[in-house]
Amino acid sequence: MLFFTIFALVAVSAATDGKYFSDLFNRKFVKTKIFLPLYSYSPSVGSGSGSSYTLTGEGRITAVRVWEYYRGHIYGIQFRYGYTWSNIAGYTYGAPQQMELYDGEAIVQISGKYSHYLQTIIFVTNRGRSLYAGQPSGTSFNMYPEHQESELVFISGRYHGGISSMGAHWAVVDPSLNSSGVH
Repeated sequence: MLFFTIFALVAVSAATDGKYFSDLFNRKFVKTKIFLPLYSYSPSVGSGSGSSYTLTGEGRITAVRVWEYYRGHIYGIQFRYGYTWSNIAGYTYGAPQQMELYDGEAIVQISGKYSHYLQTIIFVTNRGRSLYAGQPSGTSFNMYPEHQESELVFISGRYHGGISSMGAHWAVVDPSLNSSGVH
């Protein structure tokens, strides 16, 4: 019986180009982790060398910090979820660039430039505000959600000597998770 169940799942997945597992992920995993459906992923940019990272937390992103190395590439990134700061992806160096988000404000776009490392990063909010860090050199990238109601929920990638790759994960967040302490 178990064999037939697994066979049926594989057959359904093959027939729908993986849509079944994507939908299952959206309904089961994403919904139980605070988000509602409408998950999308912006593929990683950069060389992708080094150790992996995932910046995630409980609730909505309420602030962003970015550290820039003296040669100009992005050295580290950190998010605050609610009132709690995440781990740092990469490293710290000097004073970070920082942006606090207002209640109801969300990151809806990430753009910048990359070569081996992320050279420039720009976080843009649904209120038109932005945080800019780095130096303008390399290949341009632009990340945004597939669904208009979605916002940035976490990033993942690799680092060594700086952020060597980054991908963005977007979803609709439960509107009740809206407090940042900033008005």
